[in-house]
Amino acid sequence: MKSPYVSELQPNQIVTATFLVQYKDIRQKKTGEPYLSLILGDRTGEIDAKMWDNVSEVMETFDRDDFLKIRGLLQVYQNRLQLTIHKLQKQTDTDIDFTDYFPASLRHPDEMFAELMAVIRAVQNPHLRALLTAMMEDPDISRRYKIAPAAKSIHHAYIGGLIEHVLSLCSLARVTAAHYPHVDVDLLMAGVVLHDIGKIHELTYDRSFGYSSEGQLLGHIIIALRMVDEKVRLIPDFPPRLHTLIDHLIVSHHGEMDFGSPKVPLFPEALLLHHLDNLDSKMETMRAFLHKDRHVEGCWTGYNASLERSVLKKQKFLDGEPEPVTPVAPIPQPVQSKPQPAPAPPAVKSQSLFGEKLQGALLKEP
Repeated sequence: MKSPYVSELQPNQIVTATFLVQYKDIRQKKTGEPYLSLILGDRTGEIDAKMWDNVSEVMETFDRDDFLKIRGLLQVYQNRLQLTIHKLQKQTDTDIDFTDYFPASLRHPDEMFAELMAVIRAVQNPHLRALLTAMMEDPDISRRYKIAPAAKSIHHAYIGGLIEHVLSLCSLARVTAAHYPHVDVDLLMAGVVLHDIGKIHELTYDRSFGYSSEGQLLGHIIIALRMVDEKVRLIPDFPPRLHTLIDHLIVSHHGEMDFGSPKVPLFPEALLLHHLDNLDSKMETMRAFLHKDRHVEGCWTGYNASLERSVLKKQKFLDGEPEPVTPVAPIPQPVQSKPQPAPAPPAVKSQSLFGEKLQGALLKEP
C-alpha cells in the first residue's frame, strides 16, 4: 500500500513517496534558470510542489499523468503546505497500484448499478421504462456509467461519481415529487437518469480526468441527445411528444443559458430537475472542498471559484480555533506643525486717496 498519502502529510516533514503528476509547468527564476511548478496528488488529495535546483537534468524526463517518486521537504508557505522537491524519478506503471492514486466512490460500482436498475424497474410509464432499460442494458453504456466521474473537477470528480450523483438525485426526487403532487415522478426520474449520460463520452477517465475531443467539440448535452435519439428509434411507438419532453429535460438541466443550457426549464419536472441537480452538485462541491483544503491555520478555506466564496470550517470554528495573525504596519501619523498666521489678503489697488487710507488701516496688525 502507498504511504504516505497526501492527507497524512505534516509540516516540516521529510517526504519520500510516489505521487501522480496532475499539473506540470516549467517556469523561469529571475536569474533565467528553470524551475518546476507541479501539482501532485493521490486518491486523498493534491499538494503544490516546487523544484528549484538541478531542474534542467530532470524536467524533460516526465510529463503530466506520469507517476513520480520524490524526496523533499514539506513546509508551510502562505498558510498552505508546499513541497520543495530535492530529488525525483519517474516510475513505471507496473510498479503502481492505480487504486492508490485515483479518487473513487466508497461504494462498489456493481452495488450502485443494481440500485439504479431497481429505480428503473419501478418506473410505471412503459415507454420511459423501456427507454431507460435500453440505455442501461447496452454493455458499453453500462460499463462506462458505472465508473465515469460526474465532472472533471467541480463535483463528484471521482471514479463512480456520476452514478453516485444520479442515485443521490433519485432519493431527492422521490421526496420532492411526493411534496408536489402535480409532478410526474416517472418523467422526473427519467430526467435524473439521463440528464448527464453524455458525460460517459464527454470525459476521459483512464488516468487523470479530462475532456475527450468529442466532449470538447459537442459537450455532454448534445452527446446525450444523440444517445437518447438512437435508443428511441429502437422502441416501437415511442410517443414523439414524450421524446421532446425528455430532450427538454436534458437541454435545460443547467437552468440558465449563461450556464450552458440552450433552454431554461419550461415545465415543472424540468425546473425541479435543475434545482435538485444544482443542490446536489453544490453540496458535494462544498464537502469535497472542505475535505481537500490544505490551509494550515484558521477557520476558513481558500476561495472556491465555482462556489464564489470561501467556506467556514465549522468544527474548527466551534472549537475556538484562533485566527492566523497577519502583522500590520502602524499607520504613520501626520507631524503636527505650529499654526501659521493666515496670509494677508492681496492688496487691491484703490482709485482714490480715501480708498488707499482705508486699505492701509485694514492691513495694520490689531
